[in-house]
Amino acid sequence: MKQFLKYVLATVTGIVLVMVIMGVLGAISLVGMAAASAGNTQVNENSVFTLSLSGQLDERAANNPLSELTGQVSKNLGLDDILTAIKKAKDNEDIKGIYLEAGAFMADTPASAHAIREALLDFKKSGKWIIAYGDSYTQTTYYICSVADKLFLNPEGMVDWHGLSSSPYFVKDLLAKFGVKVQLCKVGKYKSAPEMLTADQMSEPNREQVTAYMSGVWKVMLNDVSKSRKISVDSLNAYADQFIALADQQRLVQTKMVDKLLYTDEVKGEVKKMLKIDADDDISQLTLSEMSGVKGKKKEGEQIAVYYAYGEIVDTGTGSAMDDEHSIVANTVCKDLHKLMEDDDVKAVVLRVNSPGGSAYASEQIWHAVTQLKAKKPVVVSMGGYAASGGYYISCNANYIYTEPTTLTGSIGIFGMFPDFSGLLKDKLGVKFDEVKTNKHAAFGTIARPFNDEEMALLGNYIDRGYNLFRKRVADGRKLKVEQVEEIAQGRVWLGCDALPIKLVDAIGSLGDAVKKAAELAKLKEYHTSAYPNEPSWLDALLDIAGDKSYLDEQMEATLGEYYEPFKLVKSLNRQSAIQARLPFYMTVK
Repeated sequence: MKQFLKYVLATVTGIVLVMVIMGVLGAISLVGMAAASAGNTQVNENSVFTLSLSGQLDERAANNPLSELTGQVSKNLGLDDILTAIKKAKDNEDIKGIYLEAGAFMADTPASAHAIREALLDFKKSGKWIIAYGDSYTQTTYYICSVADKLFLNPEGMVDWHGLSSSPYFVKDLLAKFGVKVQLCKVGKYKSAPEMLTADQMSEPNREQVTAYMSGVWKVMLNDVSKSRKISVDSLNAYADQFIALADQQRLVQTKMVDKLLYTDEVKGEVKKMLKIDADDDISQLTLSEMSGVKGKKKEGEQIAVYYAYGEIVDTGTGSAMDDEHSIVANTVCKDLHKLMEDDDVKAVVLRVNSPGGSAYASEQIWHAVTQLKAKKPVVVSMGGYAASGGYYISCNANYIYTEPTTLTGSIGIFGMFPDFSGLLKDKLGVKFDEVKTNKHAAFGTIARPFNDEEMALLGNYIDRGYNLFRKRVADGRKLKVEQVEEIAQGRVWLGCDALPIKLVDAIGSLGDAVKKAAELAKLKEYHTSAYPNEPSWLDALLDIAGDKSYLDEQMEATLGEYYEPFKLVKSLNRQSAIQARLPFYMTVK
């Protein structure tokens, strides 16, 4: 017994010591991270900002202290972090250039890739250099890295340059296997979001608009790469048709797609030449996370708030189709905008919108909050990858709207989807129903049966009123007649560059351009920006694991790959907001 107690005591003591050591190390790490956040990263002379294009790009990266404490590399990159880091690198005289390292990188939208590319081009205006290297380049990373002064490829690598394609999928037959049908009310012949649930192929109007915006995106990519690499557009198209990704690497040099074939260690020599240091000298590098701690320009003048609204638009914090993704929660956003309206230190607001839409009701609430805010101070919208349907709804009443050329916007339309589970319950599970009611429509929305014709007509009238309201909001905000809005509405999706001549937006430009416009409207000579909503504290982020995917979800996603999204859609179908103003649920461009 004494020996047993001895071992137990030793074990407990060991556990306590480990916990104490981990606590001390954790506290030191947190202090270090907090110091970096405060802008205390030391920048050595003759430094290089190394931007690793690897991982999933989102509008803003989620704060994950656990990853930093354990030394894990984050899977997510924040567009805002990248753009800020490039700007800091441009302004810091000790940073001489940027080294782009292409990896397994997935941009959330073509517009986000374009924004990074434009920021890199702006960086080069300072006279500094950019070198890019990749073991292989995806089409997106090649598009971004084509701005480089020197673009290198591994001797056994490839450049994936093939053009764009989209393969929307349809789950109507999948739902039918479970006895589930979707009843639909919609306004707008181009409103294609419900098709994946109610059809087995693309409608002709949808095919028309998808062809238009994909061709537009590809045209922008061709022109940008052509200008940087000095390769004709015709040649770039020919290389895509030839699927040059599988070509001999020497041909990639001959066609000027890359400048030279080098191994990873040889690229270091090229960087040292640009830095004008000896071959045996070390390269002073700064990573993206370290750049967050580099001091930027001193904040002077009045404050302009940049409010990030990205993700699906939902009524409340629960019930989103994608519970593990960031959402624009109407009641939270409205409160935040009200606080900005009442904050006398905030002289103007830039609303950064990156959303395919969502709940029509939630969109109307946010529209109202933006309208109230606009009455007290200028509101300028900066559109990211998406600002369509509900995303356009919340944008349309701003003082001024900027869009990226490849932003997907417009899609002025509305629909209602109502899952019918009666087949699942009756035919598959053997559930029986009976009914007693006091009034004609007392059983409206019952799960026992689908809607009848009269009920569908009532729903259709309700959807029509929502569409008419949407059109009026756009007409009032954009100073157009309702008839003019109808000509460009019908659920039609427009590229940002095509939205300009039809007056859906005011100008093509970046987030930085939107900030300058906000300052102009507020008549500010000196100003600085502050990002909202505020990121959670380290402790809050550490404790807040509610939004993380479960282990099972992560394993399902790894196993199912691209088929994980339709699985999730079916899983959450009964939690969708019934009345929607949004783009197709999962629109992928490859």
